Amino acid sequence: MATEELAARFDANGLIPAVVQDAQTGQVLMVAWMNAESLQLTLQTREAVFWSRSRKELWHKGATSGNVQRVREIWIDCDADTLLLKVDPAGPACHTGATSCFYRRMS
Repeated sequence: MATEELAARFDANGLIPAVVQDAQTGQVLMVAWMNAESLQLTLQTREAVFWSRSRKELWHKGATSGNVQRVREIWIDCDADTLLLKVDPAGPACHTGATSCFYRRMS
């Protein structure tokens, strides 16, 4: 498949959801939000940078914990409104210390 120019479609708040997956294991680690600036920084640095909706600021994953996520690949879905980041995590993704934010089974 040929590489084509792709543009992310941000929502009315200027955000796009980003699913973060361990590139080695395929485990879904977390879901976060990105704006145009955080996506650009992620593309430039190859480390995950998100937009914190609660703090209303950029959030470089692992900046304080050391649990950075080195980005191997970024995929975009068919509607261009959701991103998939395949990363090499330097530690747990969840603020609780769990490897993944998805550690509680609902049913």
